[in-house]
Amino acid sequence: MCGICGIFRISGGQRVSWDVIKAMTQTLAHRGPDDCGHFVNDGVGLGFRRLSIIDLFTGNQPLANEDQTIFLVCNGEIFNHRELRAEMIAKGHRFRSQTDVEVLIHLYEELGDGFLGRINGQFAFMLFDSVRNRLFGARDQFGIAPLFYATVGRDFVFGSEIKAVLAYPGIERRVDLTGLDQVLSLPGLVSPRTMFAGINSLPPGHCITVNEHGVRTAAFWDLIFPAESEGYECRSESSYRDEIEHCLVESVRRRLQADVPVGAYLSGGLDSSLVTSIMQANVADPVRTFSIAFDQQLIDERQFQRIVARDLGCRHHEVELDVNGIESRLRGVIWHAECPLKETYNTASLVLSAAARAHGVPVVLSGEGADELFAGYLGYRFDAFRRSRGAPGPTPAREAELRFRVFGDATVFYEKNLTDIETGKLVLYSPALGAQFRDFDFTKWDVIDTSRLKNIHPLHQRSYLDMKLRLGDHLVGDHGDRMLLANGVEGRFPFLDIEVAELACRMPPDLKLRGYEEKYILKEMARKYVPQSIIEREKYGFNAPGTPFLLRSGVEWVEELLSPETIRRQGYFDPAAVAELKHRYSQPGFHLNVPTEDDVLLTVLTFGLFLEAFDMPDLGQ
Repeated sequence: MCGICGIFRISGGQRVSWDVIKAMTQTLAHRGPDDCGHFVNDGVGLGFRRLSIIDLFTGNQPLANEDQTIFLVCNGEIFNHRELRAEMIAKGHRFRSQTDVEVLIHLYEELGDGFLGRINGQFAFMLFDSVRNRLFGARDQFGIAPLFYATVGRDFVFGSEIKAVLAYPGIERRVDLTGLDQVLSLPGLVSPRTMFAGINSLPPGHCITVNEHGVRTAAFWDLIFPAESEGYECRSESSYRDEIEHCLVESVRRRLQADVPVGAYLSGGLDSSLVTSIMQANVADPVRTFSIAFDQQLIDERQFQRIVARDLGCRHHEVELDVNGIESRLRGVIWHAECPLKETYNTASLVLSAAARAHGVPVVLSGEGADELFAGYLGYRFDAFRRSRGAPGPTPAREAELRFRVFGDATVFYEKNLTDIETGKLVLYSPALGAQFRDFDFTKWDVIDTSRLKNIHPLHQRSYLDMKLRLGDHLVGDHGDRMLLANGVEGRFPFLDIEVAELACRMPPDLKLRGYEEKYILKEMARKYVPQSIIEREKYGFNAPGTPFLLRSGVEWVEELLSPETIRRQGYFDPAAVAELKHRYSQPGFHLNVPTEDDVLLTVLTFGLFLEAFDMPDLGQ
């Protein structure tokens, strides 16, 4: 993974400034510490920062085709590049490097925009076609690689991080209130929203075209679950188990491609343990593993991490994090995440990537995606329990209205009642912001394609929602990509492979949740890879100490950011509501009921850090 940025003059005009492109590119130096490259021509400028993973010596970008009419900048990896390269060479195309992403240029020449259906990878790219005077780009199916953009006058500006877009002269800095409302209502931001008004995030599985007609985005891939009325393939459980094993093993093998060391994050749970075990079975040397440990026994998992590392013979690296380590890193976390957060565990992610980089491991594999695809969260069990009690009573009118707006179906329930979320927000928002609520209420805009939820099993409804609302912009976004690349480390996620995901979509729900046992088919498949104690352990949601611990530690800057004076000056939240939360969280012995209760005060705190970090205006300025 790397960093890309650029400017495209939609109506042509004067030459793009070298100085601006260089300034934009420099904001991404942490993503690509190994090299940089630029291309500037009439009406277009491209910038690139390189993290060298494949073809260390000739793979710098921008890359061009044979006659210098098509130019590419790509952040990502194309895992099936060898097969595609051979196919393109057979058709007469000539390559100038061995880097994987060069194949995109020749696929575009051969197949046009439709080549996206041929690639298996994680990517965000932009192609400049000088003959047609257009940009064409895309973000991978799961949103592993980010792509942000804005239109300033008739200039289209893009970057792997919002910092690169902000480096373009004339970009206004203003909070997107609907983005803030999303953060308080959902697991996190959902593309195309960002926390910056006028700056968009290309959604996962979407492509973008920019030409004289303007900017157009379109979906090129989505998760498709079968309708309940269609039923599922008449197959044995063992055939599904064998197929998911085959797909996952091949996915791991694809993600071992690199000319640098590849390691793994090991949480001690089923998913990362399974990935690490398959890795170790496919490499000669001990896998280097990295784990986070906490000084609080209730959330510490080191005993399980050590069991797996010892069983597999890994070269294990353990990093302990305490409250002091969390508070000292929160500012850096927000700078890289470019949004406020609901948990502190991004600090742990930042520590892990720093450890991997320090030990010379710039690529790590981890288990993201398994919970969403194979019913791993507690919510799947809660849903099953509710269904076992029979049909619920009538949904109150306001709740039904909000569910229909968000999900297209008043019967769909996800995490919490939307009316409870709305009530809590209206208490938290300042009177001035509350008076505007109907204008920025996130339920007024689409966050998902609601047609995908129709007529599918309730478990698959939750799976789709988890993939869209939790995974793409949060777990592999601010928590994944931004914390990894902050230290120049690339993350790869074997469960987030097209073949694995499409197989998961086709599987009957009872292979994912058997009774109240989550990830049933994965556990059955994992028995020959993972110690029994890992398979049998209770599901453990990864979390880190939140604001109750920070408040009890008496951190001075935390007190300052949560003070009535600061909250009143910023103007977004109600000082009395924040003071009440602070009083409640500060009580001896108080702890949040994770995962059913949000750390609302942490969102207030990190929003304050966000305003500071990006010099955002107070409300009303």
